[in-house]
Amino acid sequence: MSKLRRLDELAADEPYAIVGGPFGSKLTSADYVDEGIPVIRGTNLNGGRYLSHDDFVFVSEQKMREDLFGNLARRGDIVFTQRGTLGQVAIIPADAPFDRYVVSQSQMKMTVNPCEADARFIYYWFSRRDTIASIVSRNSSSGVPHINLGVLRRFQIPVPELRTQERIADVLSTYDDLIENNRKRIALLEESARLLYREWFVRLRFPGHEHVKVTDGVPAAWERVAASDAFCINPSTPRAGDGEITYVPMRALSEVGMLIDKAALERRLVSTSVRFRNGDTLFARITPCLENGKTGHVQFLPNGEVACGSTEFIILRGRRVSAYFVYLTARQRNFREYAIKSMIGSSGRQRVQPSCFDRYFLLLPPKSLAIIFEETVSAFFEQVRVLDQQNEALASARDLLLPRLMSGEIAV
Repeated sequence: MSKLRRLDELAADEPYAIVGGPFGSKLTSADYVDEGIPVIRGTNLNGGRYLSHDDFVFVSEQKMREDLFGNLARRGDIVFTQRGTLGQVAIIPADAPFDRYVVSQSQMKMTVNPCEADARFIYYWFSRRDTIASIVSRNSSSGVPHINLGVLRRFQIPVPELRTQERIADVLSTYDDLIENNRKRIALLEESARLLYREWFVRLRFPGHEHVKVTDGVPAAWERVAASDAFCINPSTPRAGDGEITYVPMRALSEVGMLIDKAALERRLVSTSVRFRNGDTLFARITPCLENGKTGHVQFLPNGEVACGSTEFIILRGRRVSAYFVYLTARQRNFREYAIKSMIGSSGRQRVQPSCFDRYFLLLPPKSLAIIFEETVSAFFEQVRVLDQQNEALASARDLLLPRLMSGEIAV
């Protein structure tokens, strides 16, 4: 039998069992060092069960002792997003390579009382789509989405006895093992596409490059063109008829990969002016979303359907290049840094100027080479789409199981 419990009732009986990140100037980019204690940021919560150990920044031991000792997280703790992409949650794994972490200003952490709850069970409850929607509905900011620490402390979840929690977590972990494996394959496929792009179009080590003369950085038979010539920037996309339309909010875009979070999608009666179709790239134009890398490749819509999205997106569509080339260009550091330099506006609300793409230049290959590239990377993108669909089905089955296992409708 489950009982509704507040999250702070399930926390360890120790100081700082549920805490958020440091306030204000206690932690800034100026405090980052090359090695030390890792800082957990949004990029380390990428939708998986466990904390991602890619792309850490660090603070020194001295800085931690002086200002951040109350913001530490350790193995087995649960990390939640407080500001930004609300609904993200992850566990610091038992075999994590670090014994201490600092929680950034955008995250919160909970140390679970092992006599009251299984951290995996709490993770599964908070990763449910219904729970995520409930958290998002508590957003307290008109700008960057934000919830306060009190919301997390007071959040209630139905909790069965501990042994039942452990058995439920064991069952659901089987699904997550499959999902994690697919996520790893997706990351490898996208990295393969990015590496091929960089090899051919940045390093200019394309097939046969040894026999091609390069003049002023441009290989023979290639063209140097503005991005706004190669791409359509914010193209007009009419839709047939009225009625409900799929809406993509900023939080649906990933900071690290092409996939758009379908759990974050909404259905609206009125379309925004920002409309797009399969194959388009969604590129965040506002700070800090752009700096954080929010970019998505649209490939989830039914054939012929048009969707709309946040007015803080710039839509990029291939004109003289493929949709894959567009997305992979948008993921290049140089492309993003150039867009960031074009930003204007008040502090904290600066936006990219679409006209900046008139002055960002790309190298376009001959048609024969472009076709070979498109055929190669299209297979990567298609495999990512299929694996993502598999993960959706697995996650839906997992989410359906959790309440039925808890109610006893299905025996553990």
